[in-house]
Amino acid sequence: MKKPGRPSSYTPEIAREICERLAAGESLRSICRDDHLPARSTVALWVVEDTQGFSAQYARARDIGLEVMAESLTEISDDGVNDWMETNDPDNPGYRVNGEHVQRSKLRVDTRKWLLSKLAPKRYGDSSTLALTGPDGEALNLSDTERAEKIAALLAAAQQRKADDDASDLV
Repeated sequence: MKKPGRPSSYTPEIAREICERLAAGESLRSICRDDHLPARSTVALWVVEDTQGFSAQYARARDIGLEVMAESLTEISDDGVNDWMETNDPDNPGYRVNGEHVQRSKLRVDTRKWLLSKLAPKRYGDSSTLALTGPDGEALNLSDTERAEKIAALLAAAQQRKADDDASDLV
């Protein structure tokens, strides 16, 4: 009698479902919560061992999923459905900004932008992050002084962007 539990054997059907859901933008953690699918560690093992060519399928699905995430940034930013709410104050009728919704949307956009910049830095990273690599993507051989100067310039630019973002939030 077979023990009940999560599947651990690779099948093309399970691989297809995982890749379809990854390509739709769902996280592997979320996918693997389903009882009929293997644990996240099992899927990772399939990728590492390239079980029946799964590594390439997985990489393509992840890549498509990143595109879906990037496309969602515009949708989230453009969606103003709950940005305003009607006031219940008879002395001050009308609408006011729903700050909680606006801030949640900003957090959703910022989180996705950060994640994209880490998972696919060449495509979605900040160009200043890429300044420390050569044209072939290899790290540049810089002296400690040159490296410190570049890092200081990057930090100053990042601080200026943050100050500009903070100022625009006040407007």
